[in-house]
Amino acid sequence: MNVLAFLRENARWLALGFLLLFFGAVGQTYFLAMSVGDLRRELGLSHSAFSGLYMAATLISAFTLPHLGGLLDRHAPHRVVACVVPMLALAAAALALSTHWAAVFLALIGLRLFGQGLMPQTAFNVLGRWFAAERGRAVSIATLGFNGGQALLPAAFVALAAVVGWRSAWAAVVALLLLAVWPLAIALARRERQPRAADVAAARRAAPDRTRAEALRTPLFWLALLGVMPPAFIAGLVFFHQTHLAEVRGWSLQAMAASLSLLAVVTVTSSLITGPRIDRGTAAQWLPLYLLPLGAGCLVLGLVPAAWAVPVFMVLFGITDGISLTLMGALWPELFGVRHVGAIRAVVVSVLVTASAAGPGLGGVLIDAGVPFPAVVASLSGLCFGISALMPLAVRHARAQRARAVPAVSPLPSP
Repeated sequence: MNVLAFLRENARWLALGFLLLFFGAVGQTYFLAMSVGDLRRELGLSHSAFSGLYMAATLISAFTLPHLGGLLDRHAPHRVVACVVPMLALAAAALALSTHWAAVFLALIGLRLFGQGLMPQTAFNVLGRWFAAERGRAVSIATLGFNGGQALLPAAFVALAAVVGWRSAWAAVVALLLLAVWPLAIALARRERQPRAADVAAARRAAPDRTRAEALRTPLFWLALLGVMPPAFIAGLVFFHQTHLAEVRGWSLQAMAASLSLLAVVTVTSSLITGPRIDRGTAAQWLPLYLLPLGAGCLVLGLVPAAWAVPVFMVLFGITDGISLTLMGALWPELFGVRHVGAIRAVVVSVLVTASAAGPGLGGVLIDAGVPFPAVVASLSGLCFGISALMPLAVRHARAQRARAVPAVSPLPSP
């Protein structure tokens, strides 16, 4: 099926994934970082103190997520959406009204749990269950929402906050979520996609469905999890402390925020190229390669003091990020089936959220200890290159699992 025909036939379900991923940006580090300076000044907290608060909130959300992930396997998508979006709005309202560190802490828990965690988790879960034959293409198109949110929302928030103040800007976020996103998402999710003939055929060739407990007992799960972890950790560390990096290097925060648009463009391109190629091959085969551009980008950002290091980093990170987003939607159903993918991916997302929390926390401690932040960024390249060297082992495990698997004979399960 060509791209235009695919879009026409599946516009409703692709739009839902786009919408959830776009506004999940509200709980992502790169968006929250736009308010870090104001929050630190009003609360009188050091880099390490606020980073610790943020890390603790993120860890609580990460530990909560696996207990909620199974809901996506048991309940209809429109019911899940009906709960997740207003809870995200409630957390945003709490941040807008907060005047004490404890209130900020509770708001951050909600923003990370429902924004970074359940909004994209819901999107990837429904896409993974609704599509099989062209799952990679569906995920790559829907993740344009993630890229769009990354490109537009931080810059829009900074511009609005400069006019009305950061608290009023967060109040505008609340209004947008409740008045526009919530009713639209429910309407889109109310009718579920039925499997096509090609989806049923692809399901018969797919890995047998494994429960979360069964998946966690396989070495393949932990190798694949290690392979997808670095982007979340590095993004958390770099983007949370981008204000400090800009100050150290003499770069403007506006230029840093604007460079996110370049990251989004490259991520979009990378994702759209990767999706159809995954459909023609496997998602696992990308694990040994996709971290290499990010490793090179960390070297550039850490070692080059000139301002051009920022767009170069964004380009290289964007290549990795686009592949990573597509892997997030396609890898886990490919390896462990679709029946329990919500519960399995909840563990994955929990670990990724924890990694994204560890980055800001570690960065804050190192900054307060006097470690040059550019050197910290440069050292992250070793993480990318080292994990890439281990990923051929994951590919071999995936191939061995497919060789041992008995093909499924039933059509896709109903969500």
